[in-house]
Amino acid sequence: MATRWTDTEIPPLHGKTFVVTGSNSGIGLQAARVLARRGAAVVLACRSEDKAQQAVDLIRTELPEASVKQMKLDLASLASIRAFATRFGEEHAQLDALVNNAGMMAIPRALTADGFEMQLGTNHLGHFALTGLLLAPLQARGAARVVNVASQAHRLGTMRFDDLMGERRYEKWAAYGQSKLANLLFTFELDRRLAARTPSGPRVEALACHPGYSATELQGKGPALEKSRIGAAVMDLGNRLLAQPAERGALPTLRAATDPSAHGGDYFGPDGLLEMAGAPVKVGANGKARDLEAARRLWAASVELTGVDFGGL
Repeated sequence: MATRWTDTEIPPLHGKTFVVTGSNSGIGLQAARVLARRGAAVVLACRSEDKAQQAVDLIRTELPEASVKQMKLDLASLASIRAFATRFGEEHAQLDALVNNAGMMAIPRALTADGFEMQLGTNHLGHFALTGLLLAPLQARGAARVVNVASQAHRLGTMRFDDLMGERRYEKWAAYGQSKLANLLFTFELDRRLAARTPSGPRVEALACHPGYSATELQGKGPALEKSRIGAAVMDLGNRLLAQPAERGALPTLRAATDPSAHGGDYFGPDGLLEMAGAPVKVGANGKARDLEAARRLWAASVELTGVDFGGL
């Protein structure tokens, strides 16, 4: 019987560099802590520099010799994304893995600095642009990875190409589902394009994961923006009674980012009932996430909206 994968199986990561977005709390923070513990240099890419520094200090309290730093990144601003990519490129020649973890969930309709609907703009378009702008240091490493953190909510999503930004109709959970479906369509399309460009030998690979139902701050952001005490109470109760700890929720991310046996196009999630909790294993996505035409349409739309074309990939 195969053993259940844990973070003790992560190989030594000395000399490797990881960028983890949204890593000042929750799953991102837990992933960053484990990566640093295994010897990696970790960049915490976060919107709030104060919160990111608190996370850096927390990791260094536990691991005084950890190679960890924070860099400002607001995924709701293409200017911020470009500034981050420029600074990273000036300080690092290579990147071993980009973990696109940050996200917004089920929030009232809002717009990014560039006029995108906030959930699609942050969860997908921001990470799409960031990945394209960091492709050069990823390719400089050769065998590198892009890991996109998706969600079971992708099963509820539909790509509304005639109304991507929810201008005609907006429902917060539908918009979240669309953004998480976009994460998977992007992952699989990116990996297909990378494989076509480098059909043999080491290459950048794109993988995805989802954390199941994990207790993080993500669940509380929507109710807080809505000023809904009832919504906040429901989310808090769910976290305390049903959710697995963030440490376990980070395991699919860590496996996708570090497992030598993982490959481009793999999708990891918990092995428990309804993939809510448990050890990380390969899981399936629904048919909409494997729709080749939808993936091509999303790629084209994303290039047009962000102005990032991955060097014509």
